[in-house]
Amino acid sequence: MRIGHGYDVHRLVRGRRCVLCGVEIPFELGPDGHSDADVPVHALMDAMLGAAAMGDIGRLFPDTDDAYKDADSIMLLREVVGRLHDRGMRVSNADITIIAQRPKLRPYIDAMCVRLADALGIEPERVNVKATTEEGLGFTGALEGIAAHAVVLLNE
Repeated sequence: MRIGHGYDVHRLVRGRRCVLCGVEIPFELGPDGHSDADVPVHALMDAMLGAAAMGDIGRLFPDTDDAYKDADSIMLLREVVGRLHDRGMRVSNADITIIAQRPKLRPYIDAMCVRLADALGIEPERVNVKATTEEGLGFTGALEGIAAHAVVLLNE
């Protein structure tokens, strides 16, 4: 077994879609980034790559490469899953925490779990997504950004 932790953060800006865990969330702000800036998926990929000692998403999908401009992070996640499979590793379970003052995410959590489970090739019961605020504190509380932590267990 291998355990990995990932963290990601993106600034929130007007004029960007808000895509979290592959689910589009109606909101006036969206995460800014080179790809679709799906913060929790980026944290999840980093957790997976870390557990496998394969670096991070910046190395695999650099923001200096136009091939990843506006890329769908779920497709990038599928690529990471494939690379893990090539090394004989599979995701056993994933736990993700999204840190955002707004939008309220509870109505979308189940769809997020299903979307991630499909990309990971595991049952939705093996994926947990939760959301929390920071009670108006810090950059997430001020709606300046959104953050996510992810923990995964890989089996060899």
